[in-house]
This record gives sequence, structure tokens and C-alpha cells, in this order.
Amino acid sequence: MHGVVSFHCTQYSLYIKKSVPDLAPLEAVLFDVDGTLCDSDPLHYHVFREMLPQIGFNNGVPIDEEYFIKNIAGKHNSDIAVLLYPDDIPRGIKFMEDKEAMFRRLALENLPPIKGLYKLTKWIDDRGLKRAAVTNAPKPNAELMISKLGLKDFFDVVILGSDCERAKPYPDPYLKALEVLKVSKDHTFVCEDSVSGIKAGVAAGMPVVGLTTRNPESVLMEANPTILIKDYEDPKLWEALEELDKRIGSSKTSA
Repeated sequence: MHGVVSFHCTQYSLYIKKSVPDLAPLEAVLFDVDGTLCDSDPLHYHVFREMLPQIGFNNGVPIDEEYFIKNIAGKHNSDIAVLLYPDDIPRGIKFMEDKEAMFRRLALENLPPIKGLYKLTKWIDDRGLKRAAVTNAPKPNAELMISKLGLKDFFDVVILGSDCERAKPYPDPYLKALEVLKVSKDHTFVCEDSVSGIKAGVAAGMPVVGLTTRNPESVLMEANPTILIKDYEDPKLWEALEELDKRIGSSKTSA
């Protein structure tokens, strides 16, 4: 991992829907982190269920998973702070800092990778593709998760939503990833698990492989992913990647 980058992003690209094989020759793959590299949402959910009753949120009744998915999962921390303390934002931000500290303690003990993750990272490595992690997670969380998964040296760069003018669901973080890696949106795809993240990738002009890690398929489809997969062992993904390899091979032959 060569560094965490800070910048301002304002560019916006028009999106024309492509399939993954249409990207040949592939230049890069961009990954979200939470729920996309690792199944971290259960940890986040657990922490919110533990901490929210302590501040009297929802009359002290722990939130259920439906509320978590609808109102919290995939959201930026500053937005969650406003949701919790609309009249005292600094207090909300402090709560979120404490929440993230508790999440990191739990993540050190248990952070399962998405099934098939290392099969896909090997495929990317074998082809010498560029790669970035693009996340709304706070910097300490992103670094901890990437390190715990053994991917510190895999990523060329980590792009933080908080370092852009606008985080996901805006396209800015993904546009900046393309800029830093010096690759084209026409030869790059995104892996995401949330509505917010899929919208960001689509708005940046790239095909998005959506993962149904925790969010319902019907909800994710509203964000217009190119394909939806259960995990990185899903045959739909590998059929697309094999077709991509074939197109790259045939273009080299005809060249």
C-alpha cells in the first residue's frame, strides 16, 4: 500500500453501461473495503446495537438489522453523526469516533474476508493490473482492515471519501482513483456492496460488480450495477472474467 491520498475532486463523467468483457484490455480494478473486501457489517451492526442504547437512541431499544441497513450501512460518518445528534454535531462526531474505536478492537479479533477474495486478487496480480481501495471508512479503519486481510502490499493506493470534496454516493473518490492510477474508466471496473457505493461507481462511468454481502438484491439493483454476485466465487463473475481474457487474447492475435 503506497499511501493514502488527499485531494479535491469535482469532475463528473457521463455513464454508458458496459459489461465487464467490454473493458478489454483491462487496466485496473477498484474495490470498496467494508462489505466488499471483508464481511465487516456484522461488526458495525453489533457496535451500534451496543452503543446506541447507552445514549438513549430509539428510547434505549437496540436497533434492528433492517434499520441498520436502511439508515446506517454505507453512510458517511458525518451523516450518521447528524442522524444521531441533529442539534449537537460535535457530540455526534465524538460518538462516531468512539464507535469506530470499538469496531477496530473487534476487527482485530475477527475480520473474515469475502469468500473467493484471494482468488480474485491473484487473478489481478497475475495480469499485472493496477488496483485501489476506495472507501468512505475512516483512515484508521481502512488501514486496519487492509492490513488484517494481508492486502497492504496489494493496493497501489487507498482513496478516502473524507479527503474528497464529496464522498460516495458521489463519484469523486472513484474519479480520483482513476486519476491517481492513470487509468481509463473505459478499462476499469469497480467492486461494491452498498447502494451508495454502486451509485458512486456508476456515476464515475464504470461497470460495477455488486456484492450481495448484506444488502438485498432488490435494493442493490436500484443503483444499476452491471452484475450482482454472491461473493468472488460466483460463476457469473468468472464467466465475465474469462470472456474478458478471451477478448484480450483475440485482440492481441489480430494486432
